[in-house]
Amino acid sequence: MRSITIDIIQGILIILLSFWVVLDQQGLVVVTWFPIMVSLFVGLIMGDMETAMVIGGTFQLMSLGVANIGGSSVPNWGLAALVGGYVAIKSTNNIEDAKAVALAVGVPVGMLGIQLDVLAKILNTYVAHWAQKAANAKPFDKMNRILWLGPLIFGLSMAIPTALCVLFGEQIVTLILNYVPDWVTTGLTVAGNMLPVVGIALLLQVIPAKKYLSLLLIGFVLTAYLSLPIVGVSIIGLALAYYYFTITTQKVATTSANTVEDMGDDFDE
Repeated sequence: MRSITIDIIQGILIILLSFWVVLDQQGLVVVTWFPIMVSLFVGLIMGDMETAMVIGGTFQLMSLGVANIGGSSVPNWGLAALVGGYVAIKSTNNIEDAKAVALAVGVPVGMLGIQLDVLAKILNTYVAHWAQKAANAKPFDKMNRILWLGPLIFGLSMAIPTALCVLFGEQIVTLILNYVPDWVTTGLTVAGNMLPVVGIALLLQVIPAKKYLSLLLIGFVLTAYLSLPIVGVSIIGLALAYYYFTITTQKVATTSANTVEDMGDDFDE
């Protein structure tokens, strides 16, 4: 009876953790979105920190260099580490077997997370328009209530597959991926490929792109023609930004000094 109670409590905590993880990702991204941090909490819940951290480190290495920039959808390695770690710790007794089980379960879950993330973003588009209509009509209390649907949809996009894995294990994930029609996954994939373009367009609207067009062109040439990794482009961008900051600071200091001298001369006269 005690074992069953512990299993139930652990399952509930894992589901609640999955709900929080996606909210953290869409918000401040403080700790829990990264696989290694997700696994830290999984280890605390499941009582096997060593296995959880090995699994988390494995998925963390898989996620290096992957980011959902501009609203793009990428494999949900945080969800993969969470579900994979839970199933592995429940079903294995040594670390090597746990890694194999976690990868076998976590990778398809992470790939399924791409489709669920796109679906959540599509649904939240309608939520945003619904809230906008309420704001235009001035019942702001209604608008605030509608906006709560956004975090709920994002939370359920991870909590539902996690709950299914807690209840039925890895078989349910494989079943879903095998029986979902191709036109559904293809449509979601197309929508996911469009999101980065929309995100970049939105970013270009709020940054002074015309002022720094030369820098944008340099970055494009470095990545498109010279195949420089994103880390290298980032370092070059940081160097240019630091140089620009230094020059601007010197100009401001010089201008301020000249202004003070001119004020002193006027005072003397």
